[in-house]
Amino acid sequence: MANRRITQRLIDVLKPGKSVREIRDTELRGFGIRILPSGRKRYFVHAQSGGQRRWTTIGDADKMSLAEARPLARARLAAIVNDNPSGFGDASPETLFEDIADAAFRRHSRTWKPGTLKVNRQYLKNQILPRFGGQPIGAITSGDVRQWFASLRSTPSAADRSMPVLSVIMREAETLGHRPEGSNPCVNIRRYRRRGRERFLSREETRRLGRTLAMHEGETLAAAVRLLLLTGARKSEIMTLQWQDYRDGHLFLRDSKTGPRTVWLSAAARSVLDGLPRQDVWVFPGRSGPAQGLDSFWQALRKEADLRDVRLHDLRHGYASMALQAGETVLTIGRLLGHSRPETTLKYIHLEDESVREAVNAVAPVLGGDG
Repeated sequence: MANRRITQRLIDVLKPGKSVREIRDTELRGFGIRILPSGRKRYFVHAQSGGQRRWTTIGDADKMSLAEARPLARARLAAIVNDNPSGFGDASPETLFEDIADAAFRRHSRTWKPGTLKVNRQYLKNQILPRFGGQPIGAITSGDVRQWFASLRSTPSAADRSMPVLSVIMREAETLGHRPEGSNPCVNIRRYRRRGRERFLSREETRRLGRTLAMHEGETLAAAVRLLLLTGARKSEIMTLQWQDYRDGHLFLRDSKTGPRTVWLSAAARSVLDGLPRQDVWVFPGRSGPAQGLDSFWQALRKEADLRDVRLHDLRHGYASMALQAGETVLTIGRLLGHSRPETTLKYIHLEDESVREAVNAVAPVLGGDG
């Protein structure tokens, strides 16, 4: 956003960018022009009324000169300040997409994790605003969203992750009365959802990792990896553990990804924790705060164990699969992992081929097969 005196010459030479540009006039406060990525230029006004900021579009710069737009802008501004809808003449106020996006992010900034908020802002800036910025929120259709989604097919992961952000903004528009209830244009649009690579530790690989960890006995980060393996917890949950979180044989996490939760510990997991020195508030202390460098340590460790394609997060998948093969239900495993939805847990579960073979052979006689 820039503040400068808007002139006809300036309007004529303004060029579009990758995202919406906005220039606010220094001569008439509340008046401005938006330049959309498509090259379209639109006059607008904004002012405070009744504790709320209101916006309205004056018209397109290619159909209306600045000399024509300024008097209309003054009249519209007066109408907003006086809360007089009739002052808008034939044109009704239009709430623009980015204004509702701002409101949605303000609301969710209280509940989204900082990392989630940061990532969602990036999707808004890079994928969503270049297409929908400057448009009236109530005019966006399902067809518009489908067209936008199709344009992102070369980056399906970004497309799939941007869609929920757009949907949140559309729901906010409904909540604030700028779209009819149930009009979310993001509904029933099929995602790309390319199947991610599956990588689960086999029993033999788990044993091999255990033997490699034993060679690093006494190292802080080795203990952290062992705890990840034994609990199925998230890396952030383990690396930010404080001793006050460990009591009565459980971990009481106050700020996990899905909110406060309790991690039940096996005897082996408790043994790892009980063997660590309590010289800091952090279970895995660094120089100033939690220990750093776990990813680098893991890179070296997996090379030693000949597990070069295994990520730290795969240990969490492995924990879920082992629990399933031990006879635990999906709901129980979901509680162990701290999932809020069963469908999330299903993505973590994988059966070894031998387990599947045993299941097939067990079911066949019941169904009248030869066994």
